[in-house]
Amino acid sequence: MHYFLISGEASGDLHGSHLIDAIKTADPDAIITFLGGDLMAASAGCAPIVHYRDMAYMGFSEVLRNLGKVGANLRAAKEALSLAKPDCLILIDYPSFNLKVASRAAKEKIPVYYYISPKIWAWKKWRIRDIRRLVRRVYSILPFEPAFYQANGFDATYVGNPSLEEVDARLAQTSSREEFLKKYKLRDRPLVALMPGSRRGEIRNNLAVMYLALKEFPQYRGVIVGAPGIDDEMYRANGAGDLPIIREASAVDILVHCRAALVTSGTATLECALTGIPQVVTYRANGSKLSYDIMKRLLSVDYVSLPNLIVEREIIPEQLLHNCTPTIVAEKLGPLLRLDSPVRQAQLDGYAEMRSRLGTQNAAATTAGAIIADLKSIANK
Repeated sequence: MHYFLISGEASGDLHGSHLIDAIKTADPDAIITFLGGDLMAASAGCAPIVHYRDMAYMGFSEVLRNLGKVGANLRAAKEALSLAKPDCLILIDYPSFNLKVASRAAKEKIPVYYYISPKIWAWKKWRIRDIRRLVRRVYSILPFEPAFYQANGFDATYVGNPSLEEVDARLAQTSSREEFLKKYKLRDRPLVALMPGSRRGEIRNNLAVMYLALKEFPQYRGVIVGAPGIDDEMYRANGAGDLPIIREASAVDILVHCRAALVTSGTATLECALTGIPQVVTYRANGSKLSYDIMKRLLSVDYVSLPNLIVEREIIPEQLLHNCTPTIVAEKLGPLLRLDSPVRQAQLDGYAEMRSRLGTQNAAATTAGAIIADLKSIANK
């Protein structure tokens, strides 16, 4: 069968690559067409129609500045879908773009599946109407999502969380601290990871705050976790200072050697939690209290970071907009750096609870099996 997948960012590229691997295991004759990144390309054995680095625009102003590129990418996706005539379309998050392509798929009677639901439970809840109309099945990676969908007239299936398997696989093969320090010519002192996001807008907004907060702790060495598709100059131009920019196959390979982390909200918060590294979430955006008040009215949830959402309480401090200043971030980071701190231990205990709630299913294999079984049932009708 022919599978068409779309991912628009780094985390989706990682999860999409594992889903492609699982599809090819279950269906050795699978044909893959996709929009995504290098990891999906390695799994599919072919290049993407559009690389996610040319798709990852964040916020209204950035989308507006790149409207021509967004439109060209959308046309390329729709044209490729019509030309390929795949047996199904598999969407990975990225709703503004993906649901438009799903509309084309629906017109051409191509079944649509959503793997990694958009966060419509947090905001833009009205998108449930489009999902009900365009999507055949939603395969959820967060344990609280099926209840939301059911309450809004649509069934979703929790398939486990792919980050759990991905992180544990990396933890089993990370290098020793000695090897890591030698590789990057680092002195043997405690490290703090700075993870300002995988999009240029996120880096512009968050990196300088992280850097200045860490300067309050000169005994610690900061390292910037470089995102795929972002060159060093982008970090240097936006507050990296003299910090090394480190890139590994997985952020886990870096995090495991760190005392704590400053993380822009997103999948990285879950990755950090699963690695067992205490963190502070930073999301600066324009830093306006007015924007913060508007955001609080728009959001349907109490938290923005995935670990907090999963355990349904604050285990990670979230410093958002006007509360995301170097001084406040440093205040939250300080207790997490001390190994004997009860604040640090409380966060680690919260991580253990989160792991328990995520369960042990193999998300990619479960989803691949479910999609293939559903496609066969369609063919047999």
